[in-house]
Amino acid sequence: MKYRYAMVCSSNQNRSMESHALLKREGFDVSSYGTGQHVKLPGPSLREPNVYDFGTPYKQMFEELRRKDPELYKRNGILPMLKRNLGVKTAPQRWQENAADGSFDIVLTFEEKVFDMVLEDLHNRRHAFMRPVLVINLEVKDNHEEAAVGARQALLLCQDVRFCNYGYLLLFGGPFLCYFKMSYS
Repeated sequence: MKYRYAMVCSSNQNRSMESHALLKREGFDVSSYGTGQHVKLPGPSLREPNVYDFGTPYKQMFEELRRKDPELYKRNGILPMLKRNLGVKTAPQRWQENAADGSFDIVLTFEEKVFDMVLEDLHNRRHAFMRPVLVINLEVKDNHEEAAVGARQALLLCQDVRFCNYGYLLLFGGPFLCYFKMSYS
């Protein structure tokens, strides 16, 4: 059986996109999302983040930040990250607004707060398809190095799940949701 996967972090920029890019290259049916109110990228200081609405194209963000301070955003990895994102999809998407994308079999989140927001959203949705979903949290720090490690862990986990039947897990999660917080190494 071929599963549909969703990768979810806060802003759909770093952790979810690193995993999305890797799983896509490996042939998985994967999408990615963020759960925050806005997309936030580091700015010149902690008090001056660059804030965008979900749906703002990665290309627009790239061009704006390249005009603002190309050295800063190249040095802190934001421009290379946005360039990678451009090769994966057009713009960041918000998890809570993804109903039109259809259902997913497996959802991976990359921090506990995001995990909780995904579960809350799934519990509040109409269960029109009555399909189970496996939700797993991999705790990954939001930096470029850890996102790369987390993406490799996500790939290994998805490869393992692809070759097993997770139906028996439904005994733990009820008919709609099955969720785990775990460390995968």
